[in-house]
Amino acid sequence: MPGFDTLFSRRSALQLATAATASGWLGALARAAAPDPARKRACILLWMSGGPATIDLWDLKPGHANGGPSKELATAAPGLHITEHLPKLAAHGKSLAVLRGMSTKEGDHGRATYLMRTGTLPQGAIEFPTLGALAAKELENPAVDLPPFVSVAPQRVFSQAAFSSGFLGPKYAPLIVADGQAARAGGDVDALLKVQNLDRPAGVTGPRADTRLALMRDLERGFADSRPGATVESHKSAYEAAVRLMNPKTAKAFDLTEEKAELRDRYGRNLFGQGCLLARRLVERGVPFVEVTLDGWDTHGQNFDAVKGLCGVLDPAWATLMTDLTERGLLETTTVIWMGEFGRTPKINAQKGRDHFAEAWSTVLAGGGIKGGQAVGSTSKDGTKVEDRPTTVPDLLATLCKALGIDPAKQNLSNVNRPIRIVDATAKPVTEVLS
Repeated sequence: MPGFDTLFSRRSALQLATAATASGWLGALARAAAPDPARKRACILLWMSGGPATIDLWDLKPGHANGGPSKELATAAPGLHITEHLPKLAAHGKSLAVLRGMSTKEGDHGRATYLMRTGTLPQGAIEFPTLGALAAKELENPAVDLPPFVSVAPQRVFSQAAFSSGFLGPKYAPLIVADGQAARAGGDVDALLKVQNLDRPAGVTGPRADTRLALMRDLERGFADSRPGATVESHKSAYEAAVRLMNPKTAKAFDLTEEKAELRDRYGRNLFGQGCLLARRLVERGVPFVEVTLDGWDTHGQNFDAVKGLCGVLDPAWATLMTDLTERGLLETTTVIWMGEFGRTPKINAQKGRDHFAEAWSTVLAGGGIKGGQAVGSTSKDGTKVEDRPTTVPDLLATLCKALGIDPAKQNLSNVNRPIRIVDATAKPVTEVLS
């Protein structure tokens, strides 16, 4: 009889299992990219952590004291103007739909982050899922070994729960790549974007690992059969998903060195730029929801210099993403949404900054399911209030759901056994931007 160590090493088996949790996910298998035209839709969320000054980006107020020094720039879409600091993106104006009537009423970082990402404010014991988890559940296809929800460089410090799969369970939790807080310390971008703990323990061959895994399954089967429940199923799902992700072919999805150097340069050799490139690679392989975070928008001081600098990162990355998706035939099935937790005050403070402001601001939709080349809604000349087409968070999320082919009225059973809609019943989709 072979020795126990030949069949199974506790340490090595646990090392295999840690891939399920070390990167922040307990995901299930994602769908494969089905051939067009049957290809399912996908979403890329560009999350601007800190609250971007949208008055300096999408809804400028030239000639008014609140406008600041930024100038307007005409886009490729007649009549649509954006900031001069996004010249590359302006060339994609016909794909952009700017919602200038956002009015969300919540100016606290944590609560606003939760609101924008779940569609509701915290409510007692109910654990609401983040947008990515909801989309992953609706759009997943378990045909390939990739998680259905990937989050690149998230800043979860404001609200951990806003990045959670909530009552949908760990099956739809995000795979975290390059944790945002850790990434603030800098480091090699390629190393940051590498999913950790995917390699087998040193000296363990493929066949030997398979033997160990088979024994592990046998040992766990008896326990699971006698103790059925969500916890056991979650553990099983996490373990199996981790093993599948360790497949070298699957792990290649995260290897950006496969891309041409010129394309990587166009995206920008920074975490956000390369994160956007990774997002394209993932949706191309069938991942239905990928979010990429650009941190630094909490511009209470020296707002205009900060916005210009951030645009220097945002502009090439987003513009190249649009071009890349178009050239690969992916833009028609990939919806891009740009947003943060709120906007910034029209009034400029004594530190040449702008403070938190949720009364009147902007978000942007582009790509699949979106009728671009327009701005919907408007604010007053001083930027302090919405004068036309006010848009709430449920309105925005319902619009995104419609673009993705998701029924916003569909219900999921919550952790308190209460059925809850994907989007609140008060939502009114912004039909003007739906194609």
